[in-house]
Amino acid sequence: MSKAKGKAKQVKGKVKETAGNAMDDKRMQAEGRAEQARGEAEEMVSKATDRMKDKRKS
Repeated sequence: MSKAKGKAKQVKGKVKETAGNAMDDKRMQAEGRAEQARGEAEEMVSKATDRMKDKRKS
């Protein structure tokens, strides 16, 4: 997992949510929000992993 992939998922989810809003598609909106949440989680895991690696070096 990487921070960049997490951010990309967040952006993709936001686009999907916005498209769902425009088309009044509740399912697409929900999928977009879920994808954003997965991206945020992936980014947080990556950041935590990086911090742990930095602490081990010290």
